[in-house]
Amino acid sequence: MKQRALWPAFMVAALVLAGCGSAARTESPSGDSTQKQQKIVVWDWKSGEPAAAAYIEKAKADFAKRHPGVTVEFVAQPFDQYYTLLGTAIQAGKGPDVMLFNGGGQIRDRVDALLPLDQYVAEDKSRLAGWDAFSKDGKIYAAPVTLQGHPIYYNKTLYEKAGLDPANPPKTWNAFLSGCAAIKKATGATCFALGNKEGAGIQFFLSGLGSGVLTPQEYDDWIAGKRDWTSPHVRRIFELWKETGDKGLNNDGANSTAMFTDIFRVFETGKAAHIIGLMSDIGHWKDFGEFLPPDKLGVMRAPVVTSGATPSLPYDGGIGYAVAKWTKAPAQAADLVRSLTSTDALTAFYSKAGAIASDTTIDFSQAGPAVATIASEIKAGRPALHVALSSKTLDLMGRLSQQLLSGSTTVDKAVEQLAASDRAG
Repeated sequence: MKQRALWPAFMVAALVLAGCGSAARTESPSGDSTQKQQKIVVWDWKSGEPAAAAYIEKAKADFAKRHPGVTVEFVAQPFDQYYTLLGTAIQAGKGPDVMLFNGGGQIRDRVDALLPLDQYVAEDKSRLAGWDAFSKDGKIYAAPVTLQGHPIYYNKTLYEKAGLDPANPPKTWNAFLSGCAAIKKATGATCFALGNKEGAGIQFFLSGLGSGVLTPQEYDDWIAGKRDWTSPHVRRIFELWKETGDKGLNNDGANSTAMFTDIFRVFETGKAAHIIGLMSDIGHWKDFGEFLPPDKLGVMRAPVVTSGATPSLPYDGGIGYAVAKWTKAPAQAADLVRSLTSTDALTAFYSKAGAIASDTTIDFSQAGPAVATIASEIKAGRPALHVALSSKTLDLMGRLSQQLLSGSTTVDKAVEQLAASDRAG
């Protein structure tokens, strides 16, 4: 498995926001020096959000310093329609110059429409982490803006009410289930907050709990594309998924509850003790802070289900900006991507939105205990299991996960279909 980018010791010095800027950069490869494009169009689903406003303004200001007179137009698309709209643009061979992607299958399935960015982002390789999620066949197709992972958050207040030690969350699956039973009896709260209306809940479950089920070798093989769907440990992950529904560990109506953002309210308001959430700018520590004080929000590793499993933080590049192959000004567009991943811009995104940005020079230690725990786990973190799968297989997994919870299919049938889809690529 590839060596993950190591983070520096950022837990010591406090971040001085006003003085934190990008390192001096050389000009991007010229490529389009004779071109006269006066507008760069960007498609994403973030730029219209208030929490991202400061980030976008910082990026635009950075770009304007080097490209005076070039207009940057952000077109915020609805996320639930984003990839459909993008697919139409790709089929037509025309559309935005720059576009936002989730890391993993969503971008890897579309690299034929994208410009390799290696020559443009060479200076940023050591500063930013999460490149693997935006790469295919040794080429980089987007620059990471955030790191996305799936920590297991827990409500320390509910632990206290159940007589559990909030400073020592359970280390094994059996202990975890016993704790959930105690919490249910004392408070009425369910074990998990789960929203699976979009079929996304299974992705969080697979990556959030998988390192406690698969052996280290199985984990490495999975990420490397050598996935053994006949392994009893792989099957066990989907058995656990079904069992959480069968045994009432989830909130009622999980299949009809939206992940974004309805399910997060279930956790925040104390109706569930745990949620497999995000590190990025939604469903994360800052969102939860509206209801949970920082000292009452915990982060735990996956409980061990299989002897020999080594729990770790699952994370990859979260979202990143790419350049369309059809752009008439590739160097300009690539330079905008660099501005969107500059230290000043990413610091603003972290500060205002709470995103765990890809920039390894940002110090997150001042944000509270939960973030400090997440940051301390990043060095030993491993790629998220679901990110290794194609978007086609993820879509199938979402549908099958709903059927497993409803009882309309079996684990054996679901795993068999997923194996076939994965082999088909």
